[in-house]
Amino acid sequence: MTRADSITRAHRHLHSGEFLAELDRRVAYRTESQNPDRGDVLRAYLDEELQPAFAQLDFSTRLIESPTGKNPYLLAEYRENSSAPTVLMYGHGDVVDGMVGEWRDNLDPWRTTRIDNRVYGRGTADNKGQHSINLSALAAVRETRGGRLGFNAKFIIETGEEIGSPDLRQVCESLRDELKADLFLASDGPRLAADRPTIFLGCRGGLRIHLDVNLREGAHHSGNWGGVLANPATILAGAIASLVDGKGRLLLDDLKPPRISNQVRAALGDVKIEPMSDEPALSPNWGEEGLSAAERLYAWNTLEVLAMSSGNIAKPANAIPGHAQAVLQLRFVVGTGVEKAVDAIRAHLQRNGFAMVEVSATQSFAASRTDFDSPWVDWIAESIRQTTGKAPAVLPNFGGSLPNDVFSDALGLPTIWVPHSYPGCSQHAPDEHILWSVTEEALGIMAGVFWDLGEMPRAL
Repeated sequence: MTRADSITRAHRHLHSGEFLAELDRRVAYRTESQNPDRGDVLRAYLDEELQPAFAQLDFSTRLIESPTGKNPYLLAEYRENSSAPTVLMYGHGDVVDGMVGEWRDNLDPWRTTRIDNRVYGRGTADNKGQHSINLSALAAVRETRGGRLGFNAKFIIETGEEIGSPDLRQVCESLRDELKADLFLASDGPRLAADRPTIFLGCRGGLRIHLDVNLREGAHHSGNWGGVLANPATILAGAIASLVDGKGRLLLDDLKPPRISNQVRAALGDVKIEPMSDEPALSPNWGEEGLSAAERLYAWNTLEVLAMSSGNIAKPANAIPGHAQAVLQLRFVVGTGVEKAVDAIRAHLQRNGFAMVEVSATQSFAASRTDFDSPWVDWIAESIRQTTGKAPAVLPNFGGSLPNDVFSDALGLPTIWVPHSYPGCSQHAPDEHILWSVTEEALGIMAGVFWDLGEMPRAL
């Protein structure tokens, strides 16, 4: 039996309908971690669904309780040969709100529905479909090798990623010896594009920034008080405009990253951001000047306004509001002094006449990245190229945020992410879906990678 046989077996699992049957069963678990009533469902997903799946692959498993007693973890381990490479993998079983009633044609988010090239269902892209692809590829290689993988494998599945992975670092540090590996390999987030396999080495960080202007209680008639009462909404708009201009460019140097290195520029040299027909077109003349779209997305920082509020937009009164608030998000790359961001913003606003704007921050995610010089980067890229005939895009980091720092910094592992969704997958929104074509290619990619790991006599 050969590498090609394992890839064929992985594809057969998809075309037989078995893969979608498994995914449908997993999507049916309403694992909304933001819903406090879903604790039993989150536990059942690990206990009833994933533990038996890992047992079929000869993995030993056990549930790990979270330190806060909320969202449990599943640890699975397969040992074959102490001299063979050991790979640590990751996935998350929780999803965001199902948004029942908001999907196209009133689709049920808790069932998979295939329409042409799309397979709809909550969690299909984020993350049940992605870790299901990796499990199916492991099974294909194991069956092709007659019950062996040829390498050692570990898996940790969490159920709190959609609420910020609050205990993941603490849990992984407590399991440091059990999680020892030569490589961290996982799948989450989107590819660069549906038709281009992608590797990313880490993620941008995220910092949610709250700006509040509280001038007085109640609203006051704009005819009687206009021109003599400060307007908190106007003040807030001015404060934001002093941080980021009308073209989306950062104005405060303290929020900018270090100069983009030649190594990162070279890696992004052939990366083109080309949205599909059903994805939003790139905005012309938006973002930092002098950078390519890929550099803006993967190598630079952005400050985005997520929400603003003042008065009642549905029923506006002829009155000056007393309060205004906005939530912004700084996405940042490795090397940004984010620990000083709030103080820098506060000082900047005070210098520019906006001392009445209160600044605070929540939901901080770290930026992290494996070095391009890691031999695993070229090794994974070559495996993907051998399977698909395509040169994968190698990105320094994902544009969004993931708990990569837990594995790269806390555990000290080289981290490689091979995503199986695409930018237009509607994750976190109605109509979440994976593409049948990408799923087929991803199953082949992972079967090839796992086969190649089994051929490796020792870790790189």
